Parts: sequence; structure tokens; C-alpha cells
Amino acid sequence: MKLTTKEIMEIIPHRHPFLLVDTIEEMEPGVRAVGRKCVTYNEPFFAGHFPQEPIMPGVLQIEALAQVGAVAILSKPENKGKTAYFGAINNAKFKNKVVPGDVLTLEVEIIKEKGPVGIGKAVAKNQDGKVTVMGEMTFMIG
Repeated sequence: MKLTTKEIMEIIPHRHPFLLVDTIEEMEPGVRAVGRKCVTYNEPFFAGHFPQEPIMPGVLQIEALAQVGAVAILSKPENKGKTAYFGAINNAKFKNKVVPGDVLTLEVEIIKEKGPVGIGKAVAKNQDGKVTVMGEMTFMIG
């Protein structure tokens, strides 16, 4: 299942400039999702991080992964219309810089669910297949 930006915005509440996912390329509702983010020089955060060497902040890479995970978990019929809140990030590792021109592939697999809490295994890779960030995130559905 593929989703456009418009379809993503029907599932999660994020909007520009904080919507950090352009498309969902693959999805199994409640199981996993693979998103894509095309990083351009026009991203608002590059004005201050860092003007002489633009790098996408790691925390925003994590947020992009969380948004992909939220799409996966909120696509289950019983979660329609709800919000997924970011509860935790564990074992985050930042491996490579993300710079203008990079295309991130953001993959989140939901590995555990209990009541309104879900845990996802997350990894972002650049267009060369190099991991930029990885970790385990907790979602709370409300």
C-alpha cells in the first residue's frame, strides 16, 4: 500500500513545516511502514543547523521515523481518528550525517503492542543504503 502526502495527513495531524515524511512506499497496517523523505536545502532547519555545513538534526530524523510508525499504527481500523504520541526512544544510534540532497528511507516495524502502547523497531537509511539512525520507539495511542 502506497500513500501520498495528502493521504498521510489524513492519518496523522502533522503539517508543514513539521510533516517530515513525503510518501509511504509500503505499509501493512499495524505491522510496518516504509516512508520516504527527500531532504532539500530549503528545509527550514538548515538555516540554523548549521549554515556553513547543513546537517539534518538527529532529533528530526527520529521524529520522521516516529511519524512513519504513527502512520503504521494509526492505519489499523480500531485506531482510526486517534493520535499516536511519542513515548520514548531507546538505544538510538546516529551513524551517518543527513545533508541536502539525501533521500531517506524510513522503516518502522511494530514489534510489540499491549493496550494503547506500541513499540517499534526503527531504522533510517540514505540513498546509498547507509544507516543514518536506528532505535526502538514507544508509541501511546490516545
